[in-house]
Amino acid sequence: MDIKQVKDLMKYLETSKLKKLVLKRGDFELHLEKDDLSPPPSSRTKAHEVDVESAFQSEMVHKERVAEAPGSYVESPMVGTFYSSPAPDQSPFVKVGDKVNEHTVVCVVEAMKVMNEVKAGISGTVAEILVDNAQPIEFGSRLIRIV
Repeated sequence: MDIKQVKDLMKYLETSKLKKLVLKRGDFELHLEKDDLSPPPSSRTKAHEVDVESAFQSEMVHKERVAEAPGSYVESPMVGTFYSSPAPDQSPFVKVGDKVNEHTVVCVVEAMKVMNEVKAGISGTVAEILVDNAQPIEFGSRLIRIV
């Protein structure tokens, strides 16, 4: 999402009857809310533009940091919930430093009450686990970095 789209959403919220707008895309979340006692739209928009630009810049820095990390990524094949172990009382499928091959199950993604195993797809060493256990994820979300 670019800054122009965010500004367009802000303008839309100001002119609509909506009081709150929440948008989630991957790691980026945008929460816009207006109160009934708000100042005129022109001064209010300028105050929020700084906050939006700051949040947008923060997201871009995070994406650049992730993009710079060497290795390959295991990505989510679907929308669901990430689980690092087969059950809460069991150890995780993989930990940082573990060797994996194409057929190694590295996590499960729960979607519609079905547990779907996710395999590494490549050989290497687990360098980083990018999501927390029981975290909601989207299709294509980067889950694990393998070098």
